[in-house]
Amino acid sequence: MEYKKLGNTGIEVSKIAFGAEYMVERPYEDSEALIKACEENGINFVDCWMSEPDVRSHLGKAIAPNRDFWVIQGHIGATWQNNQYVKSRDMDKVIPAFEDFMQRFQIDTLDFGMIHYVDQIDDYNEIMNGPFMEYVRKLKQEGTIKHIGLSTHNPDIGILAAKSPEIESIMFSMNPAFDMFGTMEDIWEYRKEGVFDDDSLSSINPKRVELYELCEKTGTALTAMKGFAGGNLLSDEISPFGVALTPIQCIHYALEQKGVSSIFVGVDNVSELEDSIKYCDATDDEKDYTHVLKNAPKHSFEGQCTYCGHCAPCSSQINIAMAIKFYDLAKNHDEVPESIKQHYSDLKYHAGDCISCGDCEERCPFNVDIVDLMMDIKDLFDL
Repeated sequence: MEYKKLGNTGIEVSKIAFGAEYMVERPYEDSEALIKACEENGINFVDCWMSEPDVRSHLGKAIAPNRDFWVIQGHIGATWQNNQYVKSRDMDKVIPAFEDFMQRFQIDTLDFGMIHYVDQIDDYNEIMNGPFMEYVRKLKQEGTIKHIGLSTHNPDIGILAAKSPEIESIMFSMNPAFDMFGTMEDIWEYRKEGVFDDDSLSSINPKRVELYELCEKTGTALTAMKGFAGGNLLSDEISPFGVALTPIQCIHYALEQKGVSSIFVGVDNVSELEDSIKYCDATDDEKDYTHVLKNAPKHSFEGQCTYCGHCAPCSSQINIAMAIKFYDLAKNHDEVPESIKQHYSDLKYHAGDCISCGDCEERCPFNVDIVDLMMDIKDLFDL
């Protein structure tokens, strides 16, 4: 495993990091197995944005024996309300949710306190000039968090954050598909009709380049998330390019961008983690993604779920992103594999609980027909 310093913080982390998003609604043993596999392979950096109590407790318990080995990144503003994740700026919700994070992770000090999921300019300004940022500053002054970070999908927000002396780290969604897009007021810009039809969407957008170069110039740590686009880039059938990339190629793409120190890989099990770790011993030919993108037919993310979770909260408390993920995994088989069927069955709420209110579709940045998809999922798993 190779390591790199996170901007000006001086903290050294593994180039491949563990994004634990798929540990939601999973038993402790799954988290423990992945944490141990990370440790055995030199991965020392973990991000937990999830607010579900169990996932926090499981990760905290698994990490506790080797706490000094780990660099932990936790999110401020990710809350748990009515048994589901809700992004919030309400300090009556934000503060207890963060205190819950610290308690469940069994830590007194957090390496990176991330301002959670900022995609709108107004939201950014309100955060930076209001009680939310006052609370974050207080946490740092008290030593509860060592460094302040921010997560975003919007390059304009990223640029503002990189120019702020207080923001020391930015976690940004980064892959060959997302990088075709530049400025957007918020993530809803992806939903504009015909947004993917522009012939100029054939290479990295200059706005993204500006952000990456600015982070390198200012010493703002830059880490990548959504490197596989929710797994879509790994499949010929659903890749927006019409052809699959490998985990190695996706990882290399992110780590090649200026300013990037590490990429959080979202993996479901140890086998998938090992597929990512193969990057460490990969040849230049295995890392090369350019020939794939040069010869790929242009495709759109329109209508494709990337399991980003922005559809939440659900009126029926369905974990929509996970339900769709298991559906996508299952539908390519003649018969649903028992392992996938069991994962889906273990969800607390299922597609059949959908009341067709459509609220999720209003929030979906990729215009997925979620209500219709819930019916298809119900029919496939037939629970």
